[in-house]
Amino acid sequence: MIMGEIKLFETSKERKSLEDLADLYSIIRATESLETAYSRDAITPSEYAESCKRLISQFKTTEVALVSSKAIISAENFIREYQVDCPRAYERLIISGVPATVLHASSDNRAESVVVAETVQAFITAMDSLRLQQKAVDEVQPLIADIMSSLGKAPNLPADFEGLLKMRLWLKKLNEMRAMDEIDEDDSRQLLFDLDTSYSAFHKHLAGKSDSGFTKN
Repeated sequence: MIMGEIKLFETSKERKSLEDLADLYSIIRATESLETAYSRDAITPSEYAESCKRLISQFKTTEVALVSSKAIISAENFIREYQVDCPRAYERLIISGVPATVLHASSDNRAESVVVAETVQAFITAMDSLRLQQKAVDEVQPLIADIMSSLGKAPNLPADFEGLLKMRLWLKKLNEMRAMDEIDEDDSRQLLFDLDTSYSAFHKHLAGKSDSGFTKN
């Protein structure tokens, strides 16, 4: 008995959705492999960060397309419904939304003054942006990620530094929102307050170091 051809789609729209679903699955699997390689020191932090940022960007773009076409409810729902066993990718793509190098301390061979200056600039840029009423998630999230990355490179910063803890919570909150969403006025004020207190705490940390020559103006 000769089986007839099985059509997976009837329209070009259905075909596009199937291709996007395949892309989403491939991105999740690729992220899982990348996270595994990084945990085993198979790639350098810089190689990992570059590849991870690209995958996160592709993931978000693909998820938006699939949700807009109503092919899926969300990427998280897709992972659960199809039982995609990729715990590392789930943590990176769904929970944090940024490379592990942003969330955890990393070594930096540059002079301490350069790292401190970058961290200060990251804080100032984020606070100025919020004061200028920037509220879109795709505008705010990268600013918070930059602060996290800079703080992670700051020498001798305690693991329980309040700025790290607060920014990590904000990253998680922002990653749970869509790129097109905006934080409301209350969240904007709270984030600005958290940035200001974290910025002050960072300066206190610098002033408290016996070998530091940095003081807050």
